Amino acid sequence: QVQLVESGGGLVQAGGSLRLSCAASGRTFSTYAMGWFRQAPGKEREFVAGISRSGGATYTYDASSVKGRFTISRDNAKITVYLQMNSLKPEDTAVYYCAAAPGYIGGASSKDDAYAYWGKGTQVTVSS
Repeated sequence: QVQLVESGGGLVQAGGSLRLSCAASGRTFSTYAMGWFRQAPGKEREFVAGISRSGGATYTYDASSVKGRFTISRDNAKITVYLQMNSLKPEDTAVYYCAAAPGYIGGASSKDDAYAYWGKGTQVTVSS
């Protein structure tokens, strides 16, 4: 069983930045691909960014226009994955979830059914 705990959310003005963190439990963190998803009120959960087990490959969801503004990274020694969010917009307001895909090979999936473990989420609110 893997436990994921997100932190770093909050209220920020448009144009500001936040860095989300997701701390994982367990000694096999380096064998998980990791992802960040978000869910805005009344909308379906959507993929934001993913990172491979080693951190050598990252993926960002183009359609949500976060590419170029959001950066995913991980520190396997600290068993933590991060989401740096810059130039935030009101439409980025959502609950952000961290997810782990044990044993995922070949990068990171944008499909939520590839992820076996989920955190409880952290709220990000961007005011205009």
